[in-house]
Amino acid sequence: MDRRSLLKTGGMAAVGLGLGGCATRTPPAARPSRPMLALAPIRASWDRVIRTTVGLRPHRPSGFMLRLEKLDAKTVVHNYGHGGSGLSLSWGTGALAADLALEAASGDRRAAVLGSGAVGLAATRQLQRRGFDVTIYTMAVPPDTTSNMALGVFSPTSGLVSGRGFTPAWEAQFGRAIEIAYRQLQLLAGSGFGITWMDSYGTMDELPTAQTEARFEREGARLMPARMRASREILYPGEHPFPTRFASRRTSMKIEPSLYLEAMLREAHLFGARTVIRKFDTPRDLMTLDESVIVNCTGLGASELFGDEELMPVKGQLTFLVPQPEVDYGYGCTPRSDGIALGGTQQRGVWTLEPDDEARQRIVTRAIERFAWMRSPAPAVAPSVETFFGEES
Repeated sequence: MDRRSLLKTGGMAAVGLGLGGCATRTPPAARPSRPMLALAPIRASWDRVIRTTVGLRPHRPSGFMLRLEKLDAKTVVHNYGHGGSGLSLSWGTGALAADLALEAASGDRRAAVLGSGAVGLAATRQLQRRGFDVTIYTMAVPPDTTSNMALGVFSPTSGLVSGRGFTPAWEAQFGRAIEIAYRQLQLLAGSGFGITWMDSYGTMDELPTAQTEARFEREGARLMPARMRASREILYPGEHPFPTRFASRRTSMKIEPSLYLEAMLREAHLFGARTVIRKFDTPRDLMTLDESVIVNCTGLGASELFGDEELMPVKGQLTFLVPQPEVDYGYGCTPRSDGIALGGTQQRGVWTLEPDDEARQRIVTRAIERFAWMRSPAPAVAPSVETFFGEES
């Protein structure tokens, strides 16, 4: 293998996913000709921990809900259940939802959007682009939405998509949504929306094999368009500062929720949307709205409001270290302007928003050990990213 070559391994997995589990023997590594990477060290310690956050992802095992439903004189377009991929897919599912609303509008270009998280705000903007006058009805606005608790990396499969059990129609929706979202987020990068491109690193003691690709396919990569499966560049001994023989590097988009959601809300208001704080207990309550088209982006709220029994929460927890502006890469963490995010967890069926102190202790302790190993000139043993985040990612 030419060590400068790009190794296609189905990249676009969540930050921190490692490439372990290889069965074949690694050929001797040649002496590197590229200089050692110069990466700013991450200062991980307990006295640098600034907060722990918890969010409940709205997960549907059969995939997000995107369909039209008639409710007496109202038309409801459902757009919810994105799991951990709401930030990534919202512009795409928002476009598809807005197209359904346009077909059902019958000349009335007034629309109500339920929810002001990433999915609701993107749907609002897509409706506005199609000439709708939008009112957002919501129980909470940024920074108090579930979307504000997201890690913030472009990850359309999010670790919550199993790659199995989806209908062909749903997979077609997913394909269209991801294409639209990927393009739109690129256009917003560098324009005040908190979207940037970031290099992320993984570590391994052996080169990847076909087993790695098979595992990634099982975890949902097959749903990703081939051109979006970012190539991993293999780094050989002497080319990287990590404690394993080999490392990998890939580039993907980072979305900072606090910046992104505030910018989205401002833009929605700039184009005429208004926000009303209101809770709906039953579908009958929607009959009191003036708007004839309603786009339901309530996330977990759809479980109670529309009786979706398939919806389940997946509790996610992040712990943040003091921000380091000089850290511009990911290595089992995501650097943001509001802190270096460590974690997070996935606990299915857990409704509590209380932080899990055991998970917090585990995540921070491992981060301290990990970044100490990275700086050590001759570490004895260090876990791969897969081992390090096997329980959390």
